[in-house]
Amino acid sequence: MKDLFKHLKGDVFGGITSGIVALPLALAFGVSSGLGPSAGLYGAIFISFFAALFGGTNTQISGPTAPMTAVSMVVIAGIIAVNDGDVEKALPAILTIFLLAGLMQVGLGALGLGRYIKYMPYPVVSGFMTAIGVIILLTQVLPSVGYYPKEDETFVSQFQTEAQEVLLHKIVNDQAADGLEVADFATATTQAQGLSTAEIQKEATTLAGKKASGALGAIRLFPRALQQINYLELLLALGTILIIYGFKRITTKIPSTLVALVVMTGIAYGFKLQYRPIEAIPTGIPIPKWEIFSDFNLSAIVPYFFTALTLALLGAIDSLLTSIVADNMTKTRHKPNRELVGQGIGNSIAAFFGGIPGAGATIRTVVNINAGGKTKLSGMITGVILLIIMLGLGGVASKIPAAVLAGILITVGIGVMDYKGLKAIASLPRGSQLGPIRFNSDILIMLIVLVLSTFWNLVYAVGIGLVIASLFFMKKMGEVTKRKSDVKPLKEEAWKDEKGFPETLLQTVFIKHLKGPLFFGFTSDFQELAAQIPDTATTVIMRLERMQYMDQSGLYAMEEMILDLDKKGIDILFVGLTKQPKYMMQRLDIIPALVPEAAIFETFDTCMQSLKK
Repeated sequence: MKDLFKHLKGDVFGGITSGIVALPLALAFGVSSGLGPSAGLYGAIFISFFAALFGGTNTQISGPTAPMTAVSMVVIAGIIAVNDGDVEKALPAILTIFLLAGLMQVGLGALGLGRYIKYMPYPVVSGFMTAIGVIILLTQVLPSVGYYPKEDETFVSQFQTEAQEVLLHKIVNDQAADGLEVADFATATTQAQGLSTAEIQKEATTLAGKKASGALGAIRLFPRALQQINYLELLLALGTILIIYGFKRITTKIPSTLVALVVMTGIAYGFKLQYRPIEAIPTGIPIPKWEIFSDFNLSAIVPYFFTALTLALLGAIDSLLTSIVADNMTKTRHKPNRELVGQGIGNSIAAFFGGIPGAGATIRTVVNINAGGKTKLSGMITGVILLIIMLGLGGVASKIPAAVLAGILITVGIGVMDYKGLKAIASLPRGSQLGPIRFNSDILIMLIVLVLSTFWNLVYAVGIGLVIASLFFMKKMGEVTKRKSDVKPLKEEAWKDEKGFPETLLQTVFIKHLKGPLFFGFTSDFQELAAQIPDTATTVIMRLERMQYMDQSGLYAMEEMILDLDKKGIDILFVGLTKQPKYMMQRLDIIPALVPEAAIFETFDTCMQSLKK
């Protein structure tokens, strides 16, 4: 009973502390996503509670994170643009994709794929995380100086003509949908002339927002933003950043982000400054978004299927990396597949209530452990605390300056970048070569993912990074296997047990050593080794003790070599054939059709005894 009370006390303190730390980040991530602070708060409440309840890491605190928000931001902006800039109209499709990502995570866990997440190449993760930091920094510069593109009348006016063209095309498309003649542009033009100024202005605003979105959009607008700086907003953002970094030097027991949030909001509100507040936060109980099902549109979801999968995989990686941190701190072991199921359930329920997706949050988890959190109850308490804050202080939280949240996000962007990977650029050896240029393949992958993620597409960047990393890995494995494998006559005595062979057989018996996997990255080199066997040979001994794996390409390469040797009248003997390659060759009937069981030996000694007979 005493131990139970001890854990309960620690869990309560851990949950409360984590909830306080999570509050400003949840609000900031919600604003950054494009769905508003309430979406971030809902995500933090439901993901924290249900991921803890069903997950596999006792001390994990989950909620919206920088990587998940960055990907979500792309999804949200794209769907809103398709829906004429109307957030309410786009919301069902957005939340359906988030729900799909959560269900995918549940599927990953149910299929037992949690254990394989650790094979994600570090350069891909490093480039992606640094890109997330860069994107957050670039996109938060504009609100930190009080510049909002959609409210810049001069900028929006640049899209008036394009807006009219877009509306004209919509009229033509509507005519086609109604079965009218699409070619009747005269009628369509007449209708377009009847468009109101408000309709054109709305469409122009949507186009302006689309042009200003993302890292590239922010960079394009830096000159305009610098010409229209709101110095009050800038001072609020800078004050927030200074407090966050400065207060840590005084103490780390109180979250510096919360201190910055309270102090800067107190100053702005207390002195009645003319600042821009965040959107109003609902004060009632979260209401389910039934329109996810009632307004379901498969065609609106299909283009974002792989984005949902990316969210699911990213959330899985983010969560399991945090689980490893928690294991190291608590000397425990998490259950990866169960953790994925818990994260998936949390994200699914959060989407159903209008929250943005999230994952295991490292900083919040560390805070929970340091505050005494021991069991899943701590994560559930975090969700409850955030719900209580929303219900009791939602009106107060709506007074928070938008620039303060921008300042908080700037510090998040700085903190999320992988400085360890960036520092390694100057020191890692340049082992690869392309013409006269020498480079390190890991650095190249990291930089490719970094650049593509920042300025093009987060989803495609990760996929391209994985493909390039896989190609480099297979190239290296093929080179290693080629370097170690060889074909030698027995007189060279390549291995220690290859001694004492009869003198009469030294010129006719050859050994082929395979010292690595026989896979598609090595098949061409394997065939070159096979070609080195002279026509004078009567027997070839295949030393396969170190070939632990064979894929389909390797299987067919082996079959082709055996058939070629058989045509030349050369016998083949296997020594030390391991389980997986043997199974593969049995399935294709190479064994026993081409290589009978009598020609397969466990050791080289038994093979020698057979040859001496």
